[in-house]
Amino acid sequence: MAAPAPRDTPRDGARRIREFIVSSASDGKLAPGARLPTERELARRFAVPRNAVRRTLAQLEAEGAITRHVGRGTFIAGPPQRADAPFPADSVTHTSPAELMEARLRIEPALAELIVTNATPADFERMQVCIDKAEGADTLDEFERWDAALHQALATATHNRFVIRVLDMVAAVREQSEWGKLKDRIVTPERRLKYQEEHRAIVGALKARDAERARDSIVAHLQHARRNLFDY
Repeated sequence: MAAPAPRDTPRDGARRIREFIVSSASDGKLAPGARLPTERELARRFAVPRNAVRRTLAQLEAEGAITRHVGRGTFIAGPPQRADAPFPADSVTHTSPAELMEARLRIEPALAELIVTNATPADFERMQVCIDKAEGADTLDEFERWDAALHQALATATHNRFVIRVLDMVAAVREQSEWGKLKDRIVTPERRLKYQEEHRAIVGALKARDAERARDSIVAHLQHARRNLFDY
């Protein structure tokens, strides 16, 4: 007698939910503004727990792919602003947190000039949403989602596809388990508040189209993060 087919894990189901939403938005089956099925309906359709659905929707909201409104529902905002093809796994797997921070200190301050020159009001609105959501986060995981979303919003605001592609690689490294363990250890409530202040300073300078002040704020933020990570 043949063994029964293995059931999908919650992670498999969450991946299929994500693929359904992203592909439906990309190919036009669900236009921007279209309402998505409820969490209960998605859980039943993809045979996953409600909490797995909720986490997947939270991640897509942080990426700007969907919007959620209490009492109204969840709606398509557009596909996530990411490069079309993922990086090969081995292109980021062996990058250490120390290497990443060294690279970020050289790459990210240079974003200031591009953002000041190219960003639109919609870009700044997206940055503000990320900041507000991060500050209202109840958990470290939620804060980290919106922190990552802010970095993505900054990359997108350069309107430079090559830069966005490079920063996708930075985001991929930050999702590695080694990086996550470091953040879990060092992101205290006090440090989180300081990071939030630094994020506001960066975005405030960018909104003012002050590239020099924005660059200095980015450098100060990254140096602070590096000290916290490695006790420099």
